[in-house]
Order: sequence, then C-alpha cells, then structure tokens
Amino acid sequence: MASTPVRAALDEKSSLHSSVRDGLGAIDRAHHPKFDPAIRSGFGDSLDLDAAMQPQHPTANRWDYLLGHTPSGEIVAVEPHSAESHEVKVVIAKRKAALEQLRPHLRNGARVAAWIWVASGKNQFADTEKARRLLDQSGIEFVCPTVLAKHLPAAAPPPAVRQGRGRRR
Repeated sequence: MASTPVRAALDEKSSLHSSVRDGLGAIDRAHHPKFDPAIRSGFGDSLDLDAAMQPQHPTANRWDYLLGHTPSGEIVAVEPHSAESHEVKVVIAKRKAALEQLRPHLRNGARVAAWIWVASGKNQFADTEKARRLLDQSGIEFVCPTVLAKHLPAAAPPPAVRQGRGRRR
C-alpha cells in the first residue's frame, strides 16, 4: 500500500498511527458536509487529532482533524468550530497547542501545510480587521460554510519527463 500524507508525516514510532483512517474515515460524519463533495475523494487519509490527543492532554486545547491531501501530498488541519468573534483566540490557542502536541509525533521536516477553521454552524463571525490580522498572523484561514478546493494546497506538479535523444543501448 502506498503511503498516504498523514501516515508518511508521522514518525514510525508515533502512537498516532493506530488512529489514522483511510479517506475521511476519521472525520465525524456530522462534519462531512463541511467538505465540498468535489474534494472529498482527494483525501487519502485522516486523523481525529482531538480524540487521539485526549488521553495525553485531557484538559488542553486540541485541534480536531488532520487530513492527508493526496493531490498535493500535504497535510491540512481542519477545525470545525463555532464561528463567533470571541472564538478567534480559542482557535488560535488550539493551533498553538496542536503544534506542541504533534512535535514528538512528526518526522523531521514534516509540517502541516494549511490550518483551516471552518464554521461549524451559523456564521456569527465579525470579520473585522483585527480578527483577520490575528488569524493571518497565526496562519489560520477562516472558511464558511464549506472547505473548497481553493482552500487546499496546490496539486504537486507531475514528475518531469526526461527528454532523451533516443534509446540507450
């Protein structure tokens, strides 16, 4: 079986391997509508990071999901969370905690390419300049109502085709 993005990013000794599922398998069914149907098949694997980290960090902030975006080979972190202005600092704290929690589990050089906060319900987020600046400085993109292809990393270019002058013999 070919390695999928989340599996490939995890250190071989990471306890998180047992929580990785194929496709959107680790995503709560109630959150599937938060992903545009056109992009769902592009996820090779997923990890419910919140559930996986809960035993070690029961009272800490925890990010919800990591998804392996197969076309780009990148990891995307998605947080379905209530879309209210006072939640900006909470979501930022969840990202910061996730970076710390993931550190011992990721291979050297592995990273999360995109951090996406998707509105889990009605959008009551006042997209003010201050809130936008805080999210931008934290590397988080707010999305409402659904994660679309434009929110994901670009697909990796195909391997270059070597152009030869004929066959080698």
